[in-house]
Amino acid sequence: MEVEKEKSELTLYNTMTQLKEVLKPINPGKIGMYVCGITSYDFSHLGHARAAVSFDLLYRYLRHLGYEVTYVRNFTDVDDKVIDKANKCGENPLALSSRFCEEYLVDMAALQCLLPTHQPRVSDHMELIIKMIEKIIENGCGYAVGGDVFFSVDKSPNYGQLSGQRLDHTQAGKRVAVDSRKRNPADFALWKAAKAGEPSWESPWGPGRPGWHIECSAMSAHYLSPRFDIHGGGADLKFPHHENEIAQTCAACEDSGVSYWLHNGHVTNNNVKMGKSLNNFFTIREITVKYHSLALRHFLMSAQYRSSLNYSVWQLESSSDALYSVYQTLEDLVKALSPYQEEMSEGVGKAVQTAEAKDIIKKVKSEFETKMSNDLNTAHILTGAFQDAMKIINVSITKLKKMQKKQRMSLVVSLVEVEKAVREVLDVLGLLTTVSYTEFLKEMKQKALTRAGMGEEEVLRRIEERKMARKNKQFKRSDKIRESLAVKGIYLEDTLGGTVWRPATPLILKPKFGLGKTAFIFAIMFIFVGFFFYSR
Repeated sequence: MEVEKEKSELTLYNTMTQLKEVLKPINPGKIGMYVCGITSYDFSHLGHARAAVSFDLLYRYLRHLGYEVTYVRNFTDVDDKVIDKANKCGENPLALSSRFCEEYLVDMAALQCLLPTHQPRVSDHMELIIKMIEKIIENGCGYAVGGDVFFSVDKSPNYGQLSGQRLDHTQAGKRVAVDSRKRNPADFALWKAAKAGEPSWESPWGPGRPGWHIECSAMSAHYLSPRFDIHGGGADLKFPHHENEIAQTCAACEDSGVSYWLHNGHVTNNNVKMGKSLNNFFTIREITVKYHSLALRHFLMSAQYRSSLNYSVWQLESSSDALYSVYQTLEDLVKALSPYQEEMSEGVGKAVQTAEAKDIIKKVKSEFETKMSNDLNTAHILTGAFQDAMKIINVSITKLKKMQKKQRMSLVVSLVEVEKAVREVLDVLGLLTTVSYTEFLKEMKQKALTRAGMGEEEVLRRIEERKMARKNKQFKRSDKIRESLAVKGIYLEDTLGGTVWRPATPLILKPKFGLGKTAFIFAIMFIFVGFFFYSR
């Protein structure tokens, strides 16, 4: 498919140049993208989810623009962490790693991340890795010592260009291993000699396994070529991982290079980077027990991908509320249009869209592409024109029944087209449900009940109690029932057809006076202390 000129102006922040640059593919209309995947030794946490969703967004948007994308995301299934975990569990390292690769794919499916074109595993590419190491040694940039092979960073004149890390500032014992056999303390392992009880492969230097960095150089060069368009990963991979990748690939391949280096920001917990080493993380599974996976996806894209994203229950609730409202509106639209299916089939091609519908569709598409083309700016992506489209749908639904057939057909056709525009945005964002609107809302309500620790039967019973209290003019009791449910995130709405419930942010979590709960408490303390000293 030919890429439309006006849509190809996608700007991306290039970590290498520290500038936003217009995407210009090496091969017109085609993109090669490599993203560092997980080390598969445990269930994946929100940091892994942030990286996956960030680059899935890029993948989806590139395809939306008409590019043919070859997307490669690896699995590190041979690593110290894998071996340590397997030893603790009494399990074969490759078997354990394979199991967590599959668990990761389950999480990715739940988050609606599209499958990459290729998902290579280190254990399946030993021959490629060994050949690249041989080439590095042959070119004078690597050396073998007692079954180990090290890369000589002194042979890489541009080492540190990506991260800004100067070679004389690289201290052994911090992010590089201490080893007196190294020619330079900053030299890093390309191949590690086998140790007792560890998986190993035969090589020219004896049995062993690859160092961490070489795998990505070998696999990206194999699946994409040594020169390709986009390399992505978490911000923590800039040094030493990506820096070492650049040095290795340049040492092994004459024509090598990455046009755009992209790095996603961290997920933090109380403003501290979330990670397994700090034991301050939440796994994707832990979150999706209580929240719909698409609410989690919405949360993960609620900030621009390069920004850090602070985890909070309130923000997850906000994302859940936003998605529920969107799909409740779309479900209401389907119900409102259902009586006019016969009219629609008769009037296709005859009715003309309203000027208001044409205008909002144009604005939805334009605003969406403007935001996405500006370095995938997904912050507040479902606001603005998108939110205006939701309002137009809600207002139009109430008008339908009051209109004459001829006028109504024009509005019906217009609403169908507005829904298409809304669905297209949701689809590119990966937020379009794969089930019916009705089923999706049921799923979200079930998650809300799980968070509230209640069954729907109990909610319905409380609704009936409130109904009786109101009938008996016991309004204080009625209000108390309503508030007790609202505290748990169950909100009651009185409609013409009776009282219904919907999930929403628990009353106790909602900020007061524009302040978060903690900030509000500190503000009160500040006022009290100020008054105390003033009184003295």
